[in-house]
Amino acid sequence: MRRRERHGSHHHSKKRSSYQQGRRGSRTRNTNVGGRAMRNAPVAMPRTSGSGEKVYIYGRHALAEALEHAPQAVRRVFLAPEMDDAELRALIKKSGIEAGALRSGDAGQMVGRETAHQGVVAILNTGSLMVPFDQFMHSLTDGGRRAAKADTMLVLLDELTDPHNVGAVIRSAAAFGAAGVLIPSHNQAPVTGVVVKTSAGMAFRVPLVAIGNVNQAVDALKKEGFKAYGLVMDGDMNIMNEPFDAPTLVVVGNEGEGIREKTLERCDVRLRIPMDSRAESLNASVSAAVVLYQWSVKHPLI
Repeated sequence: MRRRERHGSHHHSKKRSSYQQGRRGSRTRNTNVGGRAMRNAPVAMPRTSGSGEKVYIYGRHALAEALEHAPQAVRRVFLAPEMDDAELRALIKKSGIEAGALRSGDAGQMVGRETAHQGVVAILNTGSLMVPFDQFMHSLTDGGRRAAKADTMLVLLDELTDPHNVGAVIRSAAAFGAAGVLIPSHNQAPVTGVVVKTSAGMAFRVPLVAIGNVNQAVDALKKEGFKAYGLVMDGDMNIMNEPFDAPTLVVVGNEGEGIREKTLERCDVRLRIPMDSRAESLNASVSAAVVLYQWSVKHPLI
């Protein structure tokens, strides 16, 4: 198979950094605001299902976080008879989710014998965490009746393949006030148990938006007044000097090859992060975190 060429990048192909140049090869595909708190959501991964990965989450806080912010993703709950958290039991009852008995042997098989599950295990379907793009846009613009506010920021992932990076970007997006994270359906690490765990529970809080064709999504958002930013090493604009005075779309490229060329062409601004000469690049999720933090400086949440 012929390897896709990268656009103007001097980095070795084995380096894993999103902070690189655009790349060729645009493949076509079909096409509530998150909070800031960071809380851990322990996750185990037993097997997959057709509509998304089925994973086990465990611990009282993890389940409460899921029930409060993404109850549609919780399929079933298992509680040990001695679990005496009345508030959590009330939340489960209110959610109308089936609760079964958790025996000690079952818990070990589900999440591991050494796991501190606190007598609480639940089955989560990660596919149910995703919001369709059209539905998200309808909510964002009130059905087209209003424009997105200048302090609205979205993150679009352009073929990130490492689930740890995806989870870390989701966590940063929630921490710095993103209204959503847009995730393609192809050539992209999907939302899995690893992603949920790495996000520290923020996958339950910040909207995760399913998109098909990345370029069509960028075009649609630009029509709604969003300014698209691509992060590249030789970007024209230092992130310290960008005012971020319009609804913002931050495009995060693939770990090794950066943003695809056709997508980069759609970006209004090519951003660069000023770095010490001793370092030539940053990890994809770290690059995203730096940019999102700088955006939040211009739009303080507190």
